[in-house]
Amino acid sequence: MLQIVVCVKQVPDTTEVRIDPETNTLIREGVPAIVNPFDAHATEAAVQMKEKHGAYVTVLSMGPPQATEAIKKCLSMGADRGILLSDRAFAGADTWATSYALAAALEKIAQEQGLDLVLCGKQAIDGDTAQVGPGLARRLGWPQITYAIGIPGIDLEGRTVTVERRLENGVEVVRARLPAVVTCVEEMNELRYAPLPDMIRAARYEPEVWTKDDLEVEEHLLGLNGSPTAVDSIFPPPQPEPGEMIPGGSDDPAGAVSTLVDKLIQRVETSTAG
Repeated sequence: MLQIVVCVKQVPDTTEVRIDPETNTLIREGVPAIVNPFDAHATEAAVQMKEKHGAYVTVLSMGPPQATEAIKKCLSMGADRGILLSDRAFAGADTWATSYALAAALEKIAQEQGLDLVLCGKQAIDGDTAQVGPGLARRLGWPQITYAIGIPGIDLEGRTVTVERRLENGVEVVRARLPAVVTCVEEMNELRYAPLPDMIRAARYEPEVWTKDDLEVEEHLLGLNGSPTAVDSIFPPPQPEPGEMIPGGSDDPAGAVSTLVDKLIQRVETSTAG
């Protein structure tokens, strides 16, 4: 049976992200949270592959205890198993330390039940780095295919996966050896409503919680201490200045256009003279 692990992240459901001024990390307490949208599409892709090929889908996340809600959401979508890495030692991790901890968990899962394919969202909406998926592939020594919009073929006997990936000027079809890491974009599928039996099962399900002691890791490489990324300062982007209003509008459209043209000509002449 095809063994798939989907790496998901619980992210703030808001654009008003707050930063701790002492640690320069996100403040998550008191902020509503959701499954990272790209990870939700990766989960949907895994469930569709389960329906087509008979796969077993494990959801893996790292975060505080409340991140179990994100895992339960993925279980309601049709995943089979949920694992949360939760330990103070993991706190404050950048993408380097996050991929280190997740890779250790993936290696443990591979030893326990086998592992053929790892799916991730292309990036998390709170960090927008798109680094964790490729980081996992590098640490595991597996092929990576990014920006996937479809997985039309899995050959378990030949140990290959065929993936369609989005490029600027078209679609590229790539075949890679299994096991592999694939990162997914929103175009991959449409999220379906969770079936009632899966919703009931997810509500009753208690995800497994693994700490650093459950993994073969070196503690100094975890969390904030193991993160080489340093945030020097944080500031909001400058707000754009309001544009100039052209009088007239619907009352005198011809006059408004004439005024606009005159202003554009004046700006061109000014810039040319300078």
